[in-house]
Amino acid sequence: MTEREKWEAGLWYDANYTSELCAEREKAEELYTEFNQTRPSEKAKRAELLRQLLPHMEEHVFILPHLYVDYGYHCFIGAGTYINHGAYLMDCAKITLGRHCFIGPNCGMYTAIHPMLPEERNSGLETTAPITLGDNVWLGGDVTILPGVTIGSNTVIGAGSVVTKDIPSGVVAVGNPCKVLRPITEKDSIRYQK
Repeated sequence: MTEREKWEAGLWYDANYTSELCAEREKAEELYTEFNQTRPSEKAKRAELLRQLLPHMEEHVFILPHLYVDYGYHCFIGAGTYINHGAYLMDCAKITLGRHCFIGPNCGMYTAIHPMLPEERNSGLETTAPITLGDNVWLGGDVTILPGVTIGSNTVIGAGSVVTKDIPSGVVAVGNPCKVLRPITEKDSIRYQK
């Protein structure tokens, strides 16, 4: 079984010393480095680089540099999503962002899982678990999402939170580890704010 086959089967695989996977990450790095060095006025160039880097990105997605990914092709980004500066989408497994998500600055979504024992970790082995955000999710700045997490639609995650477990739809959740604070209700409408 090749390392890619192990990876695709959800097994432990050699992520760091397999030439095929290293070459794919280098290709992604070339693209995101070029994207990150574009000028704000180079909108067409930015759009073309993002199409190459993120082939599963829907229409009307807005991404600000700097952006980092491992492969790019495991990122599925819904229409109308906004990704602020400094996002790292470690897409060793599938990362799904629903439609109209707001991703605050410096957010990290990490799908890689490394062994706990140093001698195993130092061998380059890893496995992965996907991350899924429903529609209309808002991540405040500096949110970290760990492997295997699903966040339901219409949920707000407070700035600086570390999301280690699934969060349901329609709630405000905050903290490290991130926990549900309360449901989002009609009283949260701007109509009720002074």
